Amino acid sequence: MKLTSTSTILIVASGTVEAQSGHPWKAPGPNDFRGPCPMLNTLANHGFLPHDGRNITKDTTVNALASALNFNTSLGELMFSVALVANPEPNATFFTLDQLNVHNVLEHDASLSRSDAFFGNNHVFNETIFNETKVYWTEPVLDAAMLANGKVARQLNSKAFNPNYTFTSKIEAFSLGEVSAPIVAFGDLQAATVNRTLVEYFFENERFPTELGWSRRTEIVSLEDISRLTEAVGNASSLLTSSEPIVSTQRRDLHAGIYL
Repeated sequence: MKLTSTSTILIVASGTVEAQSGHPWKAPGPNDFRGPCPMLNTLANHGFLPHDGRNITKDTTVNALASALNFNTSLGELMFSVALVANPEPNATFFTLDQLNVHNVLEHDASLSRSDAFFGNNHVFNETIFNETKVYWTEPVLDAAMLANGKVARQLNSKAFNPNYTFTSKIEAFSLGEVSAPIVAFGDLQAATVNRTLVEYFFENERFPTELGWSRRTEIVSLEDISRLTEAVGNASSLLTSSEPIVSTQRRDLHAGIYL
């Protein structure tokens, strides 16, 4: 579901700033827009983005990502520019969460937590699909290999049963950013690991896991962090057994960290 090179166990420590401070969670109402991206939905549920999911501007996006996840300004601007392509209006200056639901614009097959568009609803959390992904998360602390295994398994399932399965090199780059997003948001950037419980809670509730002890990281997240984690997931996604790391010669697209 979801371009990229942007996608810890954060144990609460003195000096951290809780992402939910002043931003309590509120479930979406019947007239609120939501899309296929759990992180954008979560930001809206907490009021970092407009709760109705409408009129999301660049300033709003940059401020939301900085306040909730400590993304630097240039990374926030990049995230907005990628999401903006979902608005079909010429010279658009905003997007809405429901515009992200259009298939093969940003939303794509083989999501970690959503059904393929061919089978119906492509933007609401699907427990059956997410359970398929979690089979490959085999330890309490997830690493790049476990996250990558879930990604590859979802691709194989989609390719086998969806006659319209589409997964281009552009989608692959985007997908790698999505898969690294849990580490970016909730994990250890240096170790490239994340607490499984935090990730499951986030996906299943579209809510920040503050009640589990998570709080916003103190260090600023940059594009360089995202690129390094995306490369780690990309290397782990290979089914080859070479001991040499796989370095792509293609420029990775950048959306990451937020679009899972």
